[in-house]
Amino acid sequence: MQYPIIIIGGGAAGLMAAVTAANMGKKVLVLEKMPRPARKIMITGKGRCNLTNNTDEKTLIANVCRNGRFLYSAFSRFNADDTMRFFEDAGVPLKTERGNRVFPVSDKSVDIVDALVNSAKSAGVKILNKQVSDILTSNGAVVGVKTESGEVFECQSLLIATGGLSYPTTGSTGDGFDFARKLGHTVTPLRPSLVSMQVYEGYVETLSGLSLKNVALTVINNGKTTFSGQGEMLFTHTGISGPLVLTASALTDDVGECRALIDLKPALSVEQLDKRLLRDFEQNKNKELQNSLDALLPKKLILPLIKSAGIDPKVKVNALTKEQRLCLVKNLKALPLTVTGLGSFNEAVITRGGVSVKEIDPKTMASKLVDGLYFAGEVIDVDAFTGGFNLQIAFSTGHLAGENI
Repeated sequence: MQYPIIIIGGGAAGLMAAVTAANMGKKVLVLEKMPRPARKIMITGKGRCNLTNNTDEKTLIANVCRNGRFLYSAFSRFNADDTMRFFEDAGVPLKTERGNRVFPVSDKSVDIVDALVNSAKSAGVKILNKQVSDILTSNGAVVGVKTESGEVFECQSLLIATGGLSYPTTGSTGDGFDFARKLGHTVTPLRPSLVSMQVYEGYVETLSGLSLKNVALTVINNGKTTFSGQGEMLFTHTGISGPLVLTASALTDDVGECRALIDLKPALSVEQLDKRLLRDFEQNKNKELQNSLDALLPKKLILPLIKSAGIDPKVKVNALTKEQRLCLVKNLKALPLTVTGLGSFNEAVITRGGVSVKEIDPKTMASKLVDGLYFAGEVIDVDAFTGGFNLQIAFSTGHLAGENI
């Protein structure tokens, strides 16, 4: 069976490339190993699908953690406005929320998936449920693919848009990296990114589910501050997660001697916080310390904070020394947690690493090593922070590949 263009992977990048190429009059076949295309989109944004960030190209680039310059052409050809227009033209009303995050008005990711799939089919794209086992080449050029069932599909051009390793149950099992290596491409080290942090302190299990808003987080890894920011985070049964932590994880290399410091009251200076404590203690001077901080902290967090400061929770407030009070202030401004590791690919939002950008033409997404071969999406060594930026990378690189394949 012959198709001028074959795309491996029916996710965000692959389907956008397919729609773009088909709308230019090209005959396109998409081979997707999962029973339904775009499974990973279904779970993004907690099932709501944060599909892009309503911002300009400069800000898009600024939110790419690695190899942002590689994406200049992709973002200039297909930016956030283009993404929003594409889906609204496909019948999906959109809304912009805090942080310029864009969601479907319905809050249903399935609407984004259906829009992509229906747009592809309307453009004449053929989508088959097949798993590719090998890429066929001749004289340094792609000539086709072979499936696990032994079928051979011939082509003139091939796009690898198989995603990364994150959320493997959605089909992201690293196939594209294996194909790239076999074809002579370099794959940079692969790590989970936008992921939770595991911590040593056992008390976090008692805090599981507790969400903190308007706090500041600083991460120090091997003596170097790798992240400092303010926003929201939450405790899990093994550590910490939430927007602040996910962002911090993208900037944290292999965990060595790593600490996370939580400023529970970033709006107050040390002096202001000490005065606040003195006022609270004056009203509760006959109470035990553990019963005197309810106005300042969530109840779950009071005991861990006191113990972290090395103070007996049952000490009466009127018996508290100045040194103990200042130690409480210190822990309120920098509650220390020992980071022992990052979460796995099973929970990572994206994959860090991928096919080296040095071996891909940024103006076309074409391989510099194999004629007729293209790459798009998470399989490439580009990744960004949370906020819709990673899906925008998929749509932009997919569109650029679709234009040029």
